Amino acid sequence: MGENAATKNNQHHQVFDVSIDVLAQNGSKCFDDDGRLKRSGTLWTASAHIITAVIGSGVLSLAWAIAQLGWIAGPTVMFLFSFVGFYCSSLLADCYRTGDPVSGNRNYTYMDAVRSILGGAKFKACGFIQYLNLFGIAVGYTIAASISMTAIKRSNCFHASGDKNPCHMSTTPYMLLFGITEIVFSQIPDFDQIWWLSIVAAVMSFTYSSIGLALGIAKVAARGTLRGSLTGISMGADVTQTQKMWRSFQALGNIAFAYSFSVILIEIQDTVKSPPSESKTMKKATFISVSVTTIFYMLCGCMGYAAFGDLAPGNLLTGFGFYHPYWLLDIANAAIVIHLVGAYQVFCQPIFAFVEKKAAKKWPESGFITKEFPIPIPGLGSFNLNLFRLVWRTMFVMLTTIISMLLPFFNDVVGLLGALGFWPLTVYFPVEMYIKQRRIPKWSTRWMCLQMLSISCLIISIAAAAGSVAGVALDLKSYKPFKATA
Repeated sequence: MGENAATKNNQHHQVFDVSIDVLAQNGSKCFDDDGRLKRSGTLWTASAHIITAVIGSGVLSLAWAIAQLGWIAGPTVMFLFSFVGFYCSSLLADCYRTGDPVSGNRNYTYMDAVRSILGGAKFKACGFIQYLNLFGIAVGYTIAASISMTAIKRSNCFHASGDKNPCHMSTTPYMLLFGITEIVFSQIPDFDQIWWLSIVAAVMSFTYSSIGLALGIAKVAARGTLRGSLTGISMGADVTQTQKMWRSFQALGNIAFAYSFSVILIEIQDTVKSPPSESKTMKKATFISVSVTTIFYMLCGCMGYAAFGDLAPGNLLTGFGFYHPYWLLDIANAAIVIHLVGAYQVFCQPIFAFVEKKAAKKWPESGFITKEFPIPIPGLGSFNLNLFRLVWRTMFVMLTTIISMLLPFFNDVVGLLGALGFWPLTVYFPVEMYIKQRRIPKWSTRWMCLQMLSISCLIISIAAAAGSVAGVALDLKSYKPFKATA
């Protein structure tokens, strides 16, 4: 995808080289220096985009993460992750243009930036990690959606039985239902045709996060005391020292997942107008959005921990820490499902586009791959059906659904995704691009500090991945595939 985009961009520059110069000389206000229509994004639109992209289902596991670390380490670790996320995002903002930060060539995507600044093997490694991470997110969203659908049915079952029936049920049918829904939506060809789905998803994410926060505050207010301890879950008959260590490591992954947003920042920066320079606007937008997000995360995580203490569930709205009001829980979980339907498509579209562009480039004469068949839809015009898109995207959704059924562990998957994505995409590549872009001398004080930051985050990511894998291994001991109960 990045390679094709870069090729298109080069072609675009060739076409507009002369006209850009003329427009600049005439002081035209219609086009930017790359020949595109003037960008209109502002500090506030960029901040809104980042906040919308960051706040998602990962917020629901933060109460559990703080419970593993305690009142001292939990908020401290969350603050440190927010600082690292902000700092590395600031470095990345300087990589939007290659060379001069004001007049250098633009990089339209994260992959374009890695390709133009680092190139070679690092570009390929970045692509592999990015697409693997997106695939993992698709699996995680399938798991989360099925758990929320099950939670709706369970809450109504509890209500009908007067909270006496445990209402155990399988998540497998709901994973299949979510998969079928995604097969249908996956046939929407491009990003520009799912903007409405993104808006709905963003509204839903704020809805369920706010409900979770409100329920936590209400529970603490009703009890009049704060639960939890300074050091987190204490060791006892149910938690050994080794388990506590692995859980603490996994908690790092859960928090890291909440702050793994750098991969979409270049795309957001490409919407910002100038002057002032895009990097200045983006740094301010990142500071505002990370501050708002961190406050929201702190409130949700800390109030969830204060409400349940050591018993904080892995998913605040589906772990049944809350039972009442059941109708509000139904609304929250329905919002989660709607959000994840849209978010699944947003995160999978880059994979879809990459595979389809590669196939079209390799077999341009194949009707199976390139031909579109218009299908009339009464009242909605026509829909262009592509057989390759139908077959390939259906197989992709089926694969993510099957893996979700085999490993339906929301908390563990979130921790693993955070561990695998945070260091390379949020820290390593931005640091390496910044060093090369600014030509920072090797072994200089600044170079050493940046490398120490990267190595420290690598160690944390390895520990978080190990904790999440240990969590999966522990869950698999008592799990029977396709017969899981909630």
